[in-house]
Amino acid sequence: MKGTLSGQKRIQSALISVYHKDGLGPIVHELHRLGVTLYSTGGTQAFIEELGVPVVRVEDLTSYPSILGGRVKTLHPKVFGGILGRRDLASDVAQLEEYAIPPIDLVVVDLYPFEATVAGGASEADIIEKIDIGGISLIRAAAKNHAHVVIISDRQHYTELSRILDNGGNTTLSERRALAAIAFGVSAHYDTAIRTWFQGGGAPRKHVLRYGENPHQRASFHGDLDALFAQLHGKELSYNNLLDLDAALELIDDLHTLNGEPFAIIKHNNACGAAVRPSLKEAWNAALAADPVSAFGGVLVTTSRVNKVTAEAIDAIFFEIICAAGYDPDALEILRHKKNRIILERRSSERTVARSRTALNGKLEQEADQVLVRSDAMRTVTKKTPLAAQQEDLTFANILVKHTKSNAIVLVKDLQLLASGAGQTSRVDALEQAIAKAHKFGFDLNGSVMASDAFFPFSDCVTIAARAGVTAVVQPGGSVRDQESIDACDQLGIAMVITGHRHFKH
Repeated sequence: MKGTLSGQKRIQSALISVYHKDGLGPIVHELHRLGVTLYSTGGTQAFIEELGVPVVRVEDLTSYPSILGGRVKTLHPKVFGGILGRRDLASDVAQLEEYAIPPIDLVVVDLYPFEATVAGGASEADIIEKIDIGGISLIRAAAKNHAHVVIISDRQHYTELSRILDNGGNTTLSERRALAAIAFGVSAHYDTAIRTWFQGGGAPRKHVLRYGENPHQRASFHGDLDALFAQLHGKELSYNNLLDLDAALELIDDLHTLNGEPFAIIKHNNACGAAVRPSLKEAWNAALAADPVSAFGGVLVTTSRVNKVTAEAIDAIFFEIICAAGYDPDALEILRHKKNRIILERRSSERTVARSRTALNGKLEQEADQVLVRSDAMRTVTKKTPLAAQQEDLTFANILVKHTKSNAIVLVKDLQLLASGAGQTSRVDALEQAIAKAHKFGFDLNGSVMASDAFFPFSDCVTIAARAGVTAVVQPGGSVRDQESIDACDQLGIAMVITGHRHFKH
């Protein structure tokens, strides 16, 4: 990492080792564009190679393989020496050269999902395997040597890394110190969660709720809400609040991978408003415009810090909950004046990777839907290709439809949800509902993008959408009659892309 007397340094090499890969692709491509040498191992290395970006295997750097079933991969002097070496100390520099240890300027890590594994009811053996050793060591080493190294310790901070890369990969000492403070917070929280599990035998905490979905139903939550949020204000969270929050966080974490400030409004587990904009207030205004009626009493969520001007705009409507990465003091003062308004500051992005629900006389379990297909991985199947300006809209629409109850159709333009049709028994009904709703709130659908959570069994949806003004369609494909919809798109002069991944949500 080259530097100046002011403490500014430029990233020239990076070690990337992450559990969750969502949102990583754009970071890797930008690092490659800047000529940064990448080091990685295991699944992250494979992910980078699939992007077509050159990467140095940690095993080639250390001349030592991953051993003990992956328990020991990065724990080696050639890795930690490169991170901990002091570039302004002659003796350190000499030893790095003597042992052919390349300096590492950036470390990108996120930890094994320990808390989510515990909350998901995993076995003790599986929980033990989710105690991260290499990752936590990398975080602490990079944070300790923040005078020379940038540490990104959670995917929630990819936005900050993107900003750094937009600046040519240059950072100041104060920026690196701030990221180091965050990293030690991540480390402390992680170790506290492990300590708590060992002391409590792994039994999740039980929170008795006021009632369930309805007042006559008793309910409780089993888990550690304090690990996820700090409640800064308001009444106790209810059963329905928690369901909406779960849906809100699932959605906003995916939207966080796009460029800009994301904001979403959730009602009954579906987004009634969502947008990504250069500023948070612009994102709020665009999200609210999608359905200002349904936003009443909703759950508001963003991965950004809420400032005063945004708080003033938000405060104009009634809502149940707001959840954000943080709040400026003057923004918090504005939002707190309503007694029962629930204000949450998010502490962790970790959630269960397993999904379970009771059914019949037993329980159903499945993995969480963590697939996120961006436009560059979508396959164009029509004569017409989507416009360059529609690429982000296709990704945005596909994220929204993934988090909307099936059968689902969403209509999008300029990174704004225009309308959705959710939970319909017919895909045509979902589309017609979305079109009617968009017109109700004064949206022009010309040039918009349509996303469907599942394939089109017939060409009727494509025809209806084109007549309404839709010019690009994203859907998973997989119907034996896919060609009918493709042919209809060609006849109507609109583009269609296929993702290969269905996103039913029941």
